[in-house]
Amino acid sequence: MPFISQVAVAPSTFCNSSRKAMMDDLHRKAAGIGVGRIVFVYEAGGLGFVLHDELKAAGIECHVLAPTGIERSPKHCRRKTDQEDAQRLLEVLRGHLLAGNKLPRVWVPDRQTRDDRELTRARLEIGEKITLVKTQIRCLLKRNGVEGHESPVKGWRSGYKKFLESLQSGRLMSGAWSALASLMRQLEALEREAQTLDQALKVLSQTPRCASVVAAMRRDKGVGVLTAMVMASELGDLGRFKNRRQLGAFLGLAPSSHESGQTKDCKGHITHQGPSRVRKVLNQAVWSRIRCEPSEAAFYERLAKRNPNHKKIAVVAAMRRMGIRCWHNGLEAQRALRAAVDAVASPQAAGPASTTTTTANDVVQSKRRLSVREFYGHTNGSA
Repeated sequence: MPFISQVAVAPSTFCNSSRKAMMDDLHRKAAGIGVGRIVFVYEAGGLGFVLHDELKAAGIECHVLAPTGIERSPKHCRRKTDQEDAQRLLEVLRGHLLAGNKLPRVWVPDRQTRDDRELTRARLEIGEKITLVKTQIRCLLKRNGVEGHESPVKGWRSGYKKFLESLQSGRLMSGAWSALASLMRQLEALEREAQTLDQALKVLSQTPRCASVVAAMRRDKGVGVLTAMVMASELGDLGRFKNRRQLGAFLGLAPSSHESGQTKDCKGHITHQGPSRVRKVLNQAVWSRIRCEPSEAAFYERLAKRNPNHKKIAVVAAMRRMGIRCWHNGLEAQRALRAAVDAVASPQAAGPASTTTTTANDVVQSKRRLSVREFYGHTNGSA
């Protein structure tokens, strides 16, 4: 994917592998026209924030823009080219610098937060692959006349796997059995990989910078280590959200609106903006909480009775409420952790030594081993 750089109004195209040449070209052109400040914008994408880091290190002011926040006309959507996109980004930046228009930039996480995201996202992807393989196995059985009720156990327990192995003795033909055996080997490999990532997540959740936030989020039933780590890594700096409305909008759990003229309160489906990973773990955590927490079950039933044909509205409301509650708990722990770190860094401004020690002990949780059931929250109904 090429990067488009803009100095004044002259476009230049560079490949992703020649980022250094692009930055050198920017400095050269800026020096040629006597410009001391270089402002660079690009759309957020799958390439991450490496370009942002390199531009900052080269002394170039850089902003990463959200593609969903850039207005585009239907005409532009029918004529999409790199040059057209670069010109549109230049117009957005020019409006920000000269007229003070709002720049639809995204929050750039630090490298440690990005590294934490790699682990949590890898674990979620493994879970999706496991679900896919299980679906393929069930579809194969249905195609060959094997019904689910024939299994002596329900769910993917050890007894169900023994039932699959018993199908080799004459129930399935050679081709179907070979395909089933292949899928079973894939499933075993994925489950082993999931256990390895679970152990890595346990270790990460017990580090001093994550332990207090994870423990605070897990105070509510329904929130396990995986859910808390996904929330902490995807949200990053919890203090960047000023209120619960901003958090709900970021999570994509706010209703969309289509209002004009005298029409008011015309709300639609949720926006689905922001990281879908957080919505996924929140959905799983909410169902766990509904099963284990009577107050949450009563809240869900009360909303579901208002519109029995659309019970998803009640689930979304519970997801938003749980996300806000996790944010509040994590924000308090994150602020306490930063206060403790600042107190240790500047002991003169921290006050009495006993106060500093107590705060640090409250923030840095003692490391403890987590069982598999506690990791997923089965002991307290967490996800």
